[in-house]
Amino acid sequence: MASVVEASDSFTPFEFDTTLKVAADSSSVKSVPSKFNFSNDRSALTCVSLPTVDFAALVGGDPHQRSKAVHGLATACREWGFFILVNHGVAESLMEAMFRAVKEFFILPESEKKQYEAKSASDPIKCGNFNVVDTSNRSFTLWRDYLKLYVHPNFHCPHQPQLLRDVVLEYTQIIRKLARKLIEAVCEALELNQRYVDETLNMDSSFQFIATNYYPRCPQPDEAIGIPPHTDVGLFTLLIHNGVAGLQIEHDGKWFNVDSPQNSILVNVADQLEIFTNGSCKSVKHRAVVNEERERISIVVANGPSGEAVVGPAATLVEKDGGAKYNAMKYKEYMESHLTRTRVDGKSFLEQQMIFDAKVIK
Repeated sequence: MASVVEASDSFTPFEFDTTLKVAADSSSVKSVPSKFNFSNDRSALTCVSLPTVDFAALVGGDPHQRSKAVHGLATACREWGFFILVNHGVAESLMEAMFRAVKEFFILPESEKKQYEAKSASDPIKCGNFNVVDTSNRSFTLWRDYLKLYVHPNFHCPHQPQLLRDVVLEYTQIIRKLARKLIEAVCEALELNQRYVDETLNMDSSFQFIATNYYPRCPQPDEAIGIPPHTDVGLFTLLIHNGVAGLQIEHDGKWFNVDSPQNSILVNVADQLEIFTNGSCKSVKHRAVVNEERERISIVVANGPSGEAVVGPAATLVEKDGGAKYNAMKYKEYMESHLTRTRVDGKSFLEQQMIFDAKVIK
């Protein structure tokens, strides 16, 4: 089975002729066009035990409940790399407004969206769909339209539809605060000095982006894929969807279908948190599959350190573990490499940063 390049944006530039939504909405589309063909196995087990973290308890004044929540968060990051966040305080009305605004963008005329065609991987506003090249140099297109925006420390957003700019600004500000509290709690569980964490990661200048994904109904879901297996850049990624499941995660060498209750947020550990915690937290592979019955929309916010932060294993954890398990790299350079590199001998870019020297790692 051929390995696929690292996802998230590690793809060749897309060809912007028409969006997938327009093609998929055509009544003449009865099968998946050959350019979308992705034949790798997508079978998965049903996941019934994804951890839940109560955010209200995490930031509340009850010491016992808070200690329990911090421990649960650390365990979830170590054992699963994914968890469901509840009682997070994000208004249901704001989530609904986000989905309305995103859908309004995707139904804009093609001429309006074409101005945001990506010229390079680092464009702060870009939309369309991706052609992917695997390690066998086979090219295929993802069954997914997307809009990706860099929103912090500098905010970028299309001017149309009008609703989009306002709700994206409000939503990502709230998510940024949630992510920072989660990072603080994880570091507390690992007994890391908070001043050291703040100085190293420079969270006031946190690099944050939002990716909104539109997966149309697919006439042959076993012949296409929304996003192939990948890990995320950053510290924590927070995801909501429109009630249609489609996420699969890898756990103990097996793939599982996962879903999250209405108004909850699905959170996963990203690469820089695994690196910073010297492997205590796990950035695990996940993928998005499609279905033939309902369109799916997901809204994903990736929260990282400052782009200028040099992220390597925390010094106290290196001492405790008997050595660093990962190389250090400036976050901006890591993202750029993640966007442009294919897998090397089937390894993800995160795996390429691991140090495999038995003399260093005890």
